[in-house]
Amino acid sequence: MNTQRAKEIAESPRMIHVTYNGMPIFIQHVDEEQDMARIYPLDNPEHEQEVPVRQLKEENKEHF
Repeated sequence: MNTQRAKEIAESPRMIHVTYNGMPIFIQHVDEEQDMARIYPLDNPEHEQEVPVRQLKEENKEHF
């Protein structure tokens, strides 16, 4: 995923399905300068982490 799309998803009021290493996640924040995103798994909001935006994948809704 590119940084601009990750930022759009993070700012969207809709729930957009995104995965990191196959795990459904929520994007909290995108650092455009570093191309990094602060994320957490949907099933474990306490497990925040910083990951490269390029490793995020937008999924089609029907995959969930």
